[in-house]
Amino acid sequence: MIKCATVISDKLNFRSRRTRVKLCGLCSEEDVDWAVEIGTDAIGLVFYPPSPRYVSIELAAALVRRIPAFVSVVGLFVNADNSLFEQVLDGVPLGVLQFHGDETPQRCQDLAGRARLNWLRALHIGPDTSPINLVELALSYASATGLLLDTLVAGYGGGGKVFDWSLIPTEIAHRAILSGGLNIRNVVDAIHQIHPYAVDVSSGIEVPGEKGIKDHAKMASFIDAVRAADRVSDTTGIR
Repeated sequence: MIKCATVISDKLNFRSRRTRVKLCGLCSEEDVDWAVEIGTDAIGLVFYPPSPRYVSIELAAALVRRIPAFVSVVGLFVNADNSLFEQVLDGVPLGVLQFHGDETPQRCQDLAGRARLNWLRALHIGPDTSPINLVELALSYASATGLLLDTLVAGYGGGGKVFDWSLIPTEIAHRAILSGGLNIRNVVDAIHQIHPYAVDVSSGIEVPGEKGIKDHAKMASFIDAVRAADRVSDTTGIR
């Protein structure tokens, strides 16, 4: 296990003074414009039809045209078949792929190879998940550019539920994209405790009870909170 942990650390451990921010599940031009204005690093578009945050290929293409260079466009897929995947690739210029369902390592590699894009793998953390489980999963998905850690909920995410952060092994924490129930009230603690490479938020920046409808004040406050956490980290040297 020590050897495995070393492999994980070498592959995934990347310390950064600035925590990256991904705002996910954006569905409107107004939300995308505001996300760019307030300085997000990445915007997530959901290509999972059952999701209330799903965007059509036509809408996604229109949204991407509004996103400038150096803001990453992440396409989120959940067990997508080849037809849907190819249609999205043909119609939407994505920068990164995110596999958020039950995709095997081989499936992820095949689709990413077809798209010639970097990819993220979501690891769903439930009550029975252990740190060893996460290390084993990280090894299985060693070709991933990053690991997105999310709470195991019905519907593959977006439930606003927090998992036990103490389960995250140190070997993968600094390359992790932390998700699952983050909001302006807990993201500072999350950054100081886990020191992730990035944080990902969707339901935590939405109008209460309105999935897919983003609250612009919450979006700005979330990014402000992340930057404040980074400033404290720089001052105290806790990273």
